[in-house]
Amino acid sequence: MGEAMLISAITISIIMLSTWLISLAIRNASIVDIVWGLGFAITSWVLALTIDGDSTRQALLALMVGIWGVRLGAYLAKRNLGHGEDFRYKAMRKKKGASFGVVSLVTVFALQGVLMWIVSLPVMFGNADSSPGIGPIAVIGIMVWAVGFFFEALGDLQLARFKRDPSNAGKVMQTGLWSLTRHPNYFGNALLWWGIGIVGAETGSGVIGFIGPVVMTFFLLKVSGVPMLERSLNKRRAGYAEYAARTSVFIPRLSKKA
Repeated sequence: MGEAMLISAITISIIMLSTWLISLAIRNASIVDIVWGLGFAITSWVLALTIDGDSTRQALLALMVGIWGVRLGAYLAKRNLGHGEDFRYKAMRKKKGASFGVVSLVTVFALQGVLMWIVSLPVMFGNADSSPGIGPIAVIGIMVWAVGFFFEALGDLQLARFKRDPSNAGKVMQTGLWSLTRHPNYFGNALLWWGIGIVGAETGSGVIGFIGPVVMTFFLLKVSGVPMLERSLNKRRAGYAEYAARTSVFIPRLSKKA
C-alpha cells in the first residue's frame, strides 16, 4: 500500500506542478479546473500499470475513474477554454499582484493536489490488493457509480443546452434533473466516488479508502461546491430563492408544491 501511495503522490505532484507552470505561461489559472478530473484518471492509469494487484479490479477502477475524469475534463475544456480566466482567479490575481504565482501554487495547485491524493485513496487500496476483484460488493459499487455518473453527466448536458438558448439568459434552470436537486452534477460527482469507494472496499482493508468519498462529499457540500455556487446564484439569478425554497439542495427528491 505504501508503494501505491508514493506513486500516486509523485504522479499528482508532476501533474499539478506542470499545470501550474503552464498557467504561469498563459496567465490563466483556470486550467486547473480542467486538469482536476484528468489528474484522477491519469493517476488511476499509472497505478494500474505499475502496482502488483488483481488485474481485473485494477482495470475496473481505471475504467471507472477514467470515464469520469475524461468526461469531466472534456466538458470543462469545452465550456471554459476561450473565455478567459475564471473570476475567482482574476480576483485573486488582482489582490495578490506580483506574488500571485507563488500564492496560486500553494493555495490552488498544491491544495487541489493534496485533495486529489486523499480522494484517490480507494483507488490506491483497490490497486494494491491482490485478492480477487469482482465480487458482489464491487457490483454494488459499479451500480452506485453508474447512478452517480448519470446524474453528473446528464445534469451537465441539460444545463449546457439550457444556457445555449438565448431566451434563457438570466433565468434559473429548474427542469429535468434540476427539478429534483439544485445541484445534480455535484450529487452525481459525490455518489460516483462512493461507488468507487465500494469497489475498493471489497479488498477488506480498502474500507479505509472511504476517507476519499467522505472528503469529496464534504468539499462539494460545505466548502468549494454548493456554498460558493449558491451565493453566486442568489446574487445573479432572479427567482433563485423561490426555486431553492421548493427544490432539494443536494439529494434528489420531488419538488415541493409552490
